[in-house]
Amino acid sequence: MANIAVIGAGAWGTALAIVLGRKGTHNVRLWAYEQEVCASISLRRVNELFLPGMEIPSNVDSTNSVAEAVKGAEIVLSVMPSHHARAIYTQMLPHLHQEMLFVSATKGIENETLLRMTQVIREVLGSAGITPRLAALSGPTFAKEVAKGDPTAITVASTDRELAAIVQHEFSDPNFRVYRNEDVTGVELGGSLKNVIAIASGIVDGLGLGYNTAAALITRGLAEIARLTVACGGRLETMAGLAGLGDLVLTCTGGLSRNRTVGVELGKGRKLPDIIAGMRGMVAEGVLTTNAAVGLAKKMGVEMPITAQMYEILHDGKKPHDAIRELMTRPSTSEVSLIAQ
Repeated sequence: MANIAVIGAGAWGTALAIVLGRKGTHNVRLWAYEQEVCASISLRRVNELFLPGMEIPSNVDSTNSVAEAVKGAEIVLSVMPSHHARAIYTQMLPHLHQEMLFVSATKGIENETLLRMTQVIREVLGSAGITPRLAALSGPTFAKEVAKGDPTAITVASTDRELAAIVQHEFSDPNFRVYRNEDVTGVELGGSLKNVIAIASGIVDGLGLGYNTAAALITRGLAEIARLTVACGGRLETMAGLAGLGDLVLTCTGGLSRNRTVGVELGKGRKLPDIIAGMRGMVAEGVLTTNAAVGLAKKMGVEMPITAQMYEILHDGKKPHDAIRELMTRPSTSEVSLIAQ
């Protein structure tokens, strides 16, 4: 594989373009919505807006044209925010064809349909008669550390074993280790739902609560992610892997997590619109994913008490202290497994 299109030049998309470019065997085209991103990359080889200070290899070209980005591409890697995925794939559709391989690195759930990103892609491409070969890429990754070349492990999930092996080979290097997994549902839901728990974890820190509270939150957060994943057809063992526990721990404890940062500011008493306004165009996926998670849990008949409280904090203005009190005074149950109610 020589030609790879990376669709989405936020911090994560740019970091993946750097990973692919530093191998020296790929021609990478990075599509950006923002004209200033392309100008910054072309003139200074840095994405100053979203990933400042990280040099982008010379074999990574930037463009504002989706047609130019995907022209001749053998792999299309999508890294746009989840709420833009359908619109951008629809825009790309006239320039896509059956022979392309598609990889989604977007962590989110479409609010209106409750579909995972690979399901959205399959639906859009199917409208043009394309049956895509699809994979999902997820795991514990901060863009800045990936771009620096810090040792990182991630998972590619696909029911197409040949495709998973191709992505593993083309994306791996000595600092970026890719594992294979056939559980697309589990990998995508783990990567999406952990952002909700990460906001909650930030709230715990913002309130000045201790490690006991954080550990309980992360553990019970994993339990409710696992319940919904299994109800949707995913595998419980995936939740013990990189796209489950690994990504959850990173995002709940790491200072580079945008979702956790939103939670910290909420815990300190700041209002959500003010927090979002100060993020300079960066996206905290967990804010929107909370809506979808509540809807999906209701659809599947799954109880997700932490997620439900997060929804009330984010969208109904509930005070975090009140949410914690409600969680701590719920009827006591027996913890017999991760998916126990």
